[in-house]
Amino acid sequence: MNPLRIILVGLGARAQFWMRVIRENPECTIVGLIDPSDDARSRALAQWPEAIASADLDLITTLDADFVLLATPPGGRERQMELACKAGIAILAEKPLADSVDLAARYVEMAEDAGVPLTVGLNFRFLPVTQQTLRLFDETVGAPEFGRFTYERWRDGWKPNFNKYPLTMDQPMLWEQSIHHFDLMRFVYRSEPVSVFGSTFNPSWSMYRDDANVSALIRFANGVEVNYQGLWQSNWQKPGFQWRSECKNGVVVQNDQFGELNYALHADTELTSVELPPYEQWINDAKSLLAAFVAAMRGTANLPCTGRDHLNSLRMVQACILSSQQGQAINPADLDTTAKRETGKPLHYSALQQRTSQ
Repeated sequence: MNPLRIILVGLGARAQFWMRVIRENPECTIVGLIDPSDDARSRALAQWPEAIASADLDLITTLDADFVLLATPPGGRERQMELACKAGIAILAEKPLADSVDLAARYVEMAEDAGVPLTVGLNFRFLPVTQQTLRLFDETVGAPEFGRFTYERWRDGWKPNFNKYPLTMDQPMLWEQSIHHFDLMRFVYRSEPVSVFGSTFNPSWSMYRDDANVSALIRFANGVEVNYQGLWQSNWQKPGFQWRSECKNGVVVQNDQFGELNYALHADTELTSVELPPYEQWINDAKSLLAAFVAAMRGTANLPCTGRDHLNSLRMVQACILSSQQGQAINPADLDTTAKRETGKPLHYSALQQRTSQ
């Protein structure tokens, strides 16, 4: 099979990881590079001299490609999405899909109407620690019933290798970081949230324009309750992370967002460490996500992390914002959108599969 041809849109910090991940995947190649910055295009072309670079998004409709990879900020993607749907090529978009639930829902509907596969880059689902946590629930400690998720960080938004748009966006912690945590909760607890009682705030020393800290009490349909704290502006440079799930027969404790997984049964006096495979931050999970997306494009698997599924995590973010404003719990399911309901069709695209298997 020929490699899948990719147009990479947005050549900033995140694109640097994607270029490496794509280079190491023999089933993919980059044919187009789009960014308004001359310097960004020159830097990318030095790594992919065989690609065509442009500042013009119209390259999406004129270049022969199989999918676009949007490594762009969530705000301002309207034309990127419209052109990809017009061209009828698949979309892999960095999370969050948009910076509002209504806009994300419109993108989902747009892609479905065009018959275009849409995946959101929720790469934390593919972390070895996430996959092993699911196995512990199934095979060792039993079903989870409640948990505590703590993420503490002093995130220097001015670091040169970080995107700068979070410094000025609304609710940067929720839209850029908590979206991962909320999606992971839905994924590992295998349930949808029914109540979010949240508070967002910004300490006096924050470098961010809007609230960079979040606390929330979240209840899921299967009864799991989670006490969540997410900080981008802790006032200590040493990060802190712990996700502890209390289960029927014991506990699962994750002490690093990328690893350090442990468990204990009820009568154990110490935690037992769980061995995880070697992992390179931001690389291995992106490789697994890309492999899953390629498998769906080839017709051998269902589409991962679909845009429609992503809406449920985005509604958690919006519920947390509204709860903080209104001082009451919000059911994310009540935040309906104009997007059509799930049709139940399998997420396979025969016409696309024919084209990509040539």
